[in-house]
Amino acid sequence: QVQLVESGGGLVQSGGSLRLSCAASTSIFNFGAMGWYRQAPGKQRELVATMTMASSTSTNYAGSVKGRFTISRDNAKNTVYLQMNSLNPEDTAIYYCKAESRWSNVYWGQGTQVTVSS
Repeated sequence: QVQLVESGGGLVQSGGSLRLSCAASTSIFNFGAMGWYRQAPGKQRELVATMTMASSTSTNYAGSVKGRFTISRDNAKNTVYLQMNSLNPEDTAIYYCKAESRWSNVYWGQGTQVTVSS
């Protein structure tokens, strides 16, 4: 079974930054795409950022995080990152890593809590 393990969450002040990591139990080349989603209490899970695993990487960001967050990867470590800058309280949520196989199988991590204080 594919496992995705998130880390790097925590408590930060408004304007601060965090880097989230998603370590996969298998080569990330097994996936067609990976990304980050978040869910705040009482709200629906929403897309934050995604990227393809192709040699010519394509990225996609939610409008609310564009210019503040950056998704990247380290192929040797089978890890995808989310650099989060200029955080504000609206970014408070549990952040989940998602991976999609090339046959549209979907895998989720357990999530990591990000809390931004004002």
